[in-house]
Amino acid sequence: MKSVSKYLVLFLALISLNLNAQNSSKKLRKEQDILEQKLKNTQLLLTKTKGDKAASLNELQIINNQVRFREELVRNFDRQVRGADLSMREKREQIRELNKKVERLKKQYKKLVIYAYKHRSKFNKLMFIFSSDSYYEALKRNKYLGKLAEIQKKQYLIIKQHQGLINREIDNVKIEKDNKLVVLGEKQKEREAILVDKRKQELVYIQFKKEEASLLAEMKQDQRRKEAISRQIDAAIKREIAAAEKKRKEEEAKALALAEQKAREEEARRKAEAKNTKTTKTPTPKPTVTLPSTNEATLVGKSFEANRGRLPWPVLKGTVTENYGKNPHPTFENVFTNNNGIDISAFKNSAVRAVFEGEVTSVLNIPGAGKVVILKHGNYRTVYSNLQTTSVSIGDKVTTKENIGTLLVKEGNSLSVLHFEVHQVYGGNVQSLNPVIWITR
Repeated sequence: MKSVSKYLVLFLALISLNLNAQNSSKKLRKEQDILEQKLKNTQLLLTKTKGDKAASLNELQIINNQVRFREELVRNFDRQVRGADLSMREKREQIRELNKKVERLKKQYKKLVIYAYKHRSKFNKLMFIFSSDSYYEALKRNKYLGKLAEIQKKQYLIIKQHQGLINREIDNVKIEKDNKLVVLGEKQKEREAILVDKRKQELVYIQFKKEEASLLAEMKQDQRRKEAISRQIDAAIKREIAAAEKKRKEEEAKALALAEQKAREEEARRKAEAKNTKTTKTPTPKPTVTLPSTNEATLVGKSFEANRGRLPWPVLKGTVTENYGKNPHPTFENVFTNNNGIDISAFKNSAVRAVFEGEVTSVLNIPGAGKVVILKHGNYRTVYSNLQTTSVSIGDKVTTKENIGTLLVKEGNSLSVLHFEVHQVYGGNVQSLNPVIWITR
């Protein structure tokens, strides 16, 4: 019985190993699908830039993204190939171990069959039981014969299970081998595509080097423009906060004045009653002043925060071409730009969407940044800049993924760029946050 239990445990362990390997493979395949979708987006964006007269920094950033995504995909393929090799080695080792165990099980089963054959007649079984020295010994012998028959049956089933498992493992090895060959082919294609993309990079680098002076001047001007826009956005958010605070104080003062008026009326009524009845009464305590609750804003803020890393992108298709914070220039050494949000390159005139439900608090028209929409989500704000048109007004309530406008088109370019920011409000302060960690990656 101990031997049978040991084989059952081994059987379950093998199944567990297979499930873990399958989960790891599924995770890698999911990562592969995401990377391939990102590559598809960047390739579509690059296709749109073919008609442009001159290469742009935006185009170079898209090429850089494409190279990075391809390199990540090749690393993913490497992990899949290594996983397939490891899985095949493990499965072949399992098959060898299972074959050994099946041979041992068959030998044990053979002995059981021979023993059962020699004691096959009912008479022999009865004689074995009746030859007992006592009633209790007879019961034990009868139980022993029953256990023997049960072990024989289980031994047969375990052999069948192991044989079935061996056949499945052999099929799995073949599947893993076929998958490995497919992945190796895809890996080779991506390596060749990386070389093509890097040649594109080199051509753009050469063109940028020829125009270094003008590009540096343009970049400095663009940085100053971004800083001015950032100050205006920050001021708009602070104005909205100040207006909300003023409104809250006015409502609080109004509620307090109303409560005091009611208290005076109650006091006057009490005095009138006392005068009429000429009796002394205990003074009525002043009613407690009830102020407006702020729980709603807190709950909305928590809902936005709970969706960190799961918010939809503000455009349906696009790629991040400038990250949050300090960014090194892709071609010039020791040259950096600062960004309060992220820049997303998208198709020309793309629709811009709200990443979460909220309220429109500002619609601005900033020279150099097109139109800007600011949405309130409790203690958070999302900012959408570089819009050509807007379809919302201050005070509007918007839902997640609702269109709020379209992107501005720069003359001579085939793509549009959305500048997207996320801010947190606490007290009277505003803190910019990295939008990448909020949207789905």
